[in-house]
Amino acid sequence: MGAMPATEPLTGYIDRDDDDILARARACYERLRTRRSVRAFSDRPVPRAVIETCLEVAGTAPNGANLQPWHFVAVTDPAIKGRIRVEAEREEREFYLRRAPEAWLEALEPLGTDASKLFLEVAPVLIGIFVQPYGVTPEGGKRMHYYATESVGIATGMLIAALHEAGLVCLTHTPSPMGFLNELLGRPAHERPFLLLVVGHPAEGARVPKIERKPLARIATFL
Repeated sequence: MGAMPATEPLTGYIDRDDDDILARARACYERLRTRRSVRAFSDRPVPRAVIETCLEVAGTAPNGANLQPWHFVAVTDPAIKGRIRVEAEREEREFYLRRAPEAWLEALEPLGTDASKLFLEVAPVLIGIFVQPYGVTPEGGKRMHYYATESVGIATGMLIAALHEAGLVCLTHTPSPMGFLNELLGRPAHERPFLLLVVGHPAEGARVPKIERKPLARIATFL
């Protein structure tokens, strides 16, 4: 029988009454319901400390066996952003012209998206998010990461929420394939690009697609 795992007291939890819990839940919903994906960005800089803090939030996400199978690369260098745009647009042109099924293009049509990705250069920060299906030991061996993709997905959601709470906007961008990000961002072969998050302030007069979200009755079941 193995040794008992090390533990520590739970901290940070406050025992609240149900009315207070509900009020806090509703307040959170009211803040996050205004979050929208934005494609028109200002070039106004974002302090590095803000990005660092939001990434620290992402790093608190629950994950398989606490192996934390993620890496985030924050890019502000205009030259690197320009190279990312070139490569992303190359893949996007292939997607729109040859790879995408007609049904997918029809689903995208109301959003007005195309192969042009100017926001990759205009937005002040791009965050490359990488998933590590396995880790590399100091001796060069492999260590399996469990539920790596799910863990990185949760961390990404927390990062998006943190950026919104901080007063920024963002866009999830997934050029396919994204292998070029490994080379451009200097990441090792055992990491796989998960998502490119475009971050900053909205351009003056920015507009977003008019959409409706499914009501609770269509997205949740209570048994």
